[in-house]
Amino acid sequence: MFARFTSSEAVPFLNTHMEAQAEHARLKQYNTLYTITTILGGGLVILTFIWLDHYVGGFSLEKPNTEFNWHPFLMVTGMLFLYSQSILVYRTGRNTKKFTLKCVHAGLHITILIMASLGLKAVFDSHNFASPPIANLYSLHSWLGILTFALFCGQLLIGFTTFLFPGGSKGLRAAVIPYHVSLGSAGFFMAIVTAILGWTEKVMFYLGNSYEKLPFSATLLNLIGVVTVIFGILTLHLVNDVRYAREEVIEDEVPLSGERD
Repeated sequence: MFARFTSSEAVPFLNTHMEAQAEHARLKQYNTLYTITTILGGGLVILTFIWLDHYVGGFSLEKPNTEFNWHPFLMVTGMLFLYSQSILVYRTGRNTKKFTLKCVHAGLHITILIMASLGLKAVFDSHNFASPPIANLYSLHSWLGILTFALFCGQLLIGFTTFLFPGGSKGLRAAVIPYHVSLGSAGFFMAIVTAILGWTEKVMFYLGNSYEKLPFSATLLNLIGVVTVIFGILTLHLVNDVRYAREEVIEDEVPLSGERD
């Protein structure tokens, strides 16, 4: 015998089916945009490496001018590409346990911290050991860079202690999370702006008046800048659009050290 549904029974079934279809469409859209974003981010790292290696002297630890090149490469890889992956991890891994995602998020942030610290060391060393020495922290790029790094460090410290270990109370976590999310997006936006300012500063120092002739190295750097902006816009869209938010479950509420009131 075939099952028969009354009109009252069919409505919830149809609603559930439509909701499932809508969720599938949202997930498909997110995955498509995430894939494009990740490809752009990976391409950004590769293009940065090519520009620095082939047009600006490559990398070394002995010469100040080529030691400097570690700065943009490490910052683009860490503060842009890995930062993007880290703030998207909760939406990308929507079916993964929250604790696992917390560990991945924290691990990526710690990796970024190491890379950014090495990137800062590279730029300070390249300035201090140049002949003659170059002044530090005078440009808008450097000011925003330090502010971005300080915000990132504060976010890492507060996020780790509140949400992972030792873990704050449920009330504290609920109070902190909106600011943590907003400041995370703000920090990433600041990183994008700082990178654009850094590229502009670098190309003006490197090419000078020949920049207006648009040699291939300048064209490549302009392309890097455009990719950076598109990559940033897509990342911020994915992390802030409520349609792509991960649905919370009961186990998400428990911090590493156990539930506390």
